[in-house]
Amino acid sequence: MNKEQDHLEPYLERKSSLKHLFAIVIVAVLVIWSFLYTKFSLGDLMYGIPQMLELFKNMFPPDISYLSNITKPMLDTIRMAIVGTFIGAIISVPISILCANNVIKSTWISVPCRFILNIVRTIPDLLLAAVFVAIFGIGQIPGILAIIILSISIISKLMYESLESIDDGPLEAMTAVGANKLKWITYAVIPQAIAPYMSYVLYAFEINIRAAAVLGLVGAGGIGLYYDQTLGLFQYQKTFTIILVTLIIVVIIDIISTKVREKLV
Repeated sequence: MNKEQDHLEPYLERKSSLKHLFAIVIVAVLVIWSFLYTKFSLGDLMYGIPQMLELFKNMFPPDISYLSNITKPMLDTIRMAIVGTFIGAIISVPISILCANNVIKSTWISVPCRFILNIVRTIPDLLLAAVFVAIFGIGQIPGILAIIILSISIISKLMYESLESIDDGPLEAMTAVGANKLKWITYAVIPQAIAPYMSYVLYAFEINIRAAAVLGLVGAGGIGLYYDQTLGLFQYQKTFTIILVTLIIVVIIDIISTKVREKLV
């Protein structure tokens, strides 16, 4: 056996090297092809830098007096993210369970659920918001619905992958004592999944704050509407004020959620 293994090792090493080389060639071809067909040019980029600097120059100093105008829409943006994340997180629980192969041991259920989830994940949140605006009209409801779907796509994807990596010991113990499916999930799955679930919810909330800030560009409520107005009227100092406020809020929420996640994990 040792002689056979010694004989096979060089072959396996060459095979592995060929796979790596093939992967590198494929990536290189894709990168070169993308550069050529997007007509990306460093010359054009360098030509646009002075215009970018001029835009930044026009943004200074920020118009602090505009803060009173954007306080309410900024709070609306945060509320949209909270409501959308909360509802999306609840809906994500059964979806992630249905997608997990080790919990729902039927490919007839898990595969279609994963397929539908993957389709939903490919739809941009701005497109979802635009569709909901066309259905429900301008306001916060379209933004909340878009955030709900965004939350479901994020949390469900991360959660079902986490469920598939949990310890099988408690699952086997619950099966051995004849527990039904509900008790099996309640006492063997949930205790192992609760910490990563809360971490994923907080992570989705961070993303949703950023998403909610721009959904107003398509009429879905929040601070995004003011981005659109100030940019359209070339009021760059007011735009910069909105950017600063949004940045401060996002950074604060990121810090808080990161600390909370560290305690959970």
